[in-house]
Amino acid sequence: MKFFVDSAVIEDIKKAKALGLADGVTTNPTLIRRSGQDFQDAITEIANLVKGPVLAEPVSETVKDIVKEGKILASWAPNVVVKIPLTHAGLEATHILKHENIETALTLVFSSAQALLAAKAGAKYICPFVGRLDDIDTPGMELIADIMQIYDNYPELDTEVIVASVRTPGHITESAALGADGVTAPLKVIEQMVRHPLTDIGIEKFLKDWNASGQ
Repeated sequence: MKFFVDSAVIEDIKKAKALGLADGVTTNPTLIRRSGQDFQDAITEIANLVKGPVLAEPVSETVKDIVKEGKILASWAPNVVVKIPLTHAGLEATHILKHENIETALTLVFSSAQALLAAKAGAKYICPFVGRLDDIDTPGMELIADIMQIYDNYPELDTEVIVASVRTPGHITESAALGADGVTAPLKVIEQMVRHPLTDIGIEKFLKDWNASGQ
């Protein structure tokens, strides 16, 4: 399963890369703003840092403008993927960009119907949001299960499922159990996966016993 770092902070991405957990990076206008960097500078630096896909999101809303902006984003680095909100215009723009050999990721996916349309439009990736569904008392992981079932029914659909709005390590392990192609998560959630209280207790005991041995 692929791990995408959901961040525009270079140090976070470097830390994840050092763990072998930066198969790609997802960004959005909010993350870019928080990083304090120029948009193009941030995307090109990230694209040079990681070999995998770097998802960069246009802010245009019409088909013509999304396509135009998408082409500009894709020109910044060969591994930039144009990340587009799933709207009517977004689907049409995705279909156009697909035929121009520009990879896209459809984001803000909240239903299996949207996921099916994204695949038909030619999206390379979809980013279904599980945490935000959980926030409104709708089980986010059920959406992932439904999408994986639909995609498995039709092997010709080669869209990859990158689970987004990940809030907990449980979201990541459940995504893996369901066969999702990847997840995108903040560094803090990825780091939470490393820790377990029994590991800490075990290390403490081993060190105590070693020190008591006098060696």
